[in-house]
Amino acid sequence: MKAQLLKAFKYQQLIDMMYIANDGTISKRRVKILKVSGDSFQAYCFLRREKRHFKISHVLSCMPVRTKERQIV
Repeated sequence: MKAQLLKAFKYQQLIDMMYIANDGTISKRRVKILKVSGDSFQAYCFLRREKRHFKISHVLSCMPVRTKERQIV
């Protein structure tokens, strides 16, 4: 998981992730990783509209956001 997060950070990709909070609630979030340090990372969370700190061990899954350009014919 950490390797995927580092790759997203390196290429400045947005990621969609499933995250489990300390109280056990699961949420789907779209984030842009700003900083990775040790076992956590800081990211801008589009769900909460602010910078948040996340624990890497609490990330259940993550996937880069793919944007497809539309072509006008």
